[in-house]
Amino acid sequence: MSGAPISVGFIPLVDAAPLIIAREIGFAEEEGLDLKLAPAPSWSTLRDRLAMGQIEAAHMLFPMPVAAALGLGGFGTRIDILLVLSLNGNSIGVSRALAEKIRANGYEFDFTCAKRAGEALIAALDGPLRIGVPFPFSMHAEMLYHWLGALGLKAPQDLDVRTVPPPLMAEALAAGEIDAFCVGAPWGSIAVETGVGELLLPGTAIRANAPEKVLAVRHDWAEAEPGLTRRLMRATWLAGRWLARPENRGTAAEILALRDYLDLPAELIERSLTGELIISQRGELRRASGYLEFFEGAAAYPWASQAALVASRLAARMGLGREEAMAAARAICRTDLYRRNLADLGAEMPGAREKIEGAMTEPTAVATQSGKLILSPDAFFDGWIFDPSNP
Repeated sequence: MSGAPISVGFIPLVDAAPLIIAREIGFAEEEGLDLKLAPAPSWSTLRDRLAMGQIEAAHMLFPMPVAAALGLGGFGTRIDILLVLSLNGNSIGVSRALAEKIRANGYEFDFTCAKRAGEALIAALDGPLRIGVPFPFSMHAEMLYHWLGALGLKAPQDLDVRTVPPPLMAEALAAGEIDAFCVGAPWGSIAVETGVGELLLPGTAIRANAPEKVLAVRHDWAEAEPGLTRRLMRATWLAGRWLARPENRGTAAEILALRDYLDLPAELIERSLTGELIISQRGELRRASGYLEFFEGAAAYPWASQAALVASRLAARMGLGREEAMAAARAICRTDLYRRNLADLGAEMPGAREKIEGAMTEPTAVATQSGKLILSPDAFFDGWIFDPSNP
C-alpha cells in the first residue's frame, strides 16, 4: 500500500469496522493514505498512545474526548472528535446464575423493554449490582447510570461499576468478579458462546440511537496536518457508507474476523452487523433493529449537543461547573471540518450543530444545506429529553 503513512489505534470491536474497511477495501489508499492500524489492549492504553504521539488518530469511546476536555482522568491533552464512527452496538448481559433468578421470577428476556428488563434485574438482586463496563468515561457507563438510576438503583450504594477491558468481560463474568456487563459487540455474544452469561437487553432499548465510537485526534495534530486530517476523514466516511449496504455485511464480517483485527469467527461478527443475536445457550434468537449503525441518518455527524449532554452528566457527578463543561465539550466537535472535508462526497450536512437530544420518537425530517435529512429516532426509554439551550 502506498501513500502518506498514518497510524490509527483501535480496540478489537466490531465498531472499529470503518477504519478496518477503509484500509482493507482501499478507501484509504484512494485518498493517498497508508493506513496503519495498531490494536491496543485497553482504552486507557489507547488514550495514552494518542496523547504521547505514538499514533496520530484513534477509534475512541465518545465520552473520552469529552472527559479530557473537562480535565478528567488526569488527561490534559485536547482531543477533537472528527466524526462519529458508530451508533449503538452495545448489549447488557448477566451471569448464568443471575439469569436463572430472573427467569424464575417470570421474566422472558424479550430483549425490547428496558423498563421491564431493569425491574426484573433489580428484583433478582441480593445486594449491590457489580457490573462491568469497558471504561469509566463511556456510553456504557452513561447508559447504565441513566437506565438503572431511573428505576431507582443509585451508585455507589446500589451499583458497583467496574472497569473491564472488552475482551476480558466474559472472563470476569466467569470468575465471579462481576454479576453483569454492558459491552460493545461482539464481546457480549462471546459470553453467550462460552456459556458464562446471557444477554438481557440491547443498548438500543435504553436509547434508540446513541453515539458510541468516534474518530479522535489531538487538536494540535489536526491543526498542523489539515491535509492528512481531510484524507483520513474522507476514507473513514466512505467506509461507513460501504458498511451500510446490507450486501456488504458478509464481506465485512470476513475481514473483521482476520487475525490482525478481531480474530473471531466471522459468523459471530455478522450477528452484530445484522442485529440478529443469540441471547442464550438455549439458542434463543432476538432481532435488535438498528443494533449497530455506521451511516444512516447522518450517523457520522459529530453533534455538539451530544457532547454537551455527556459533559452535563459528567459535571453533575464530578462536581464541575455545568456551563463551562458544556462549552468545553461543544468545542471539540469538529463540525467545521466535517462540512469542509466531506461535503463534496455527498455527506448530509445538518443545518445546525445542536439538536434537542432524545426528542425524536420517529424518523424526523430536519433542514440541511441541500434540503432535508431524515434523522433516526433518538428517544430514551423513559422519555427523558436534554435541551442543550436549557439543560
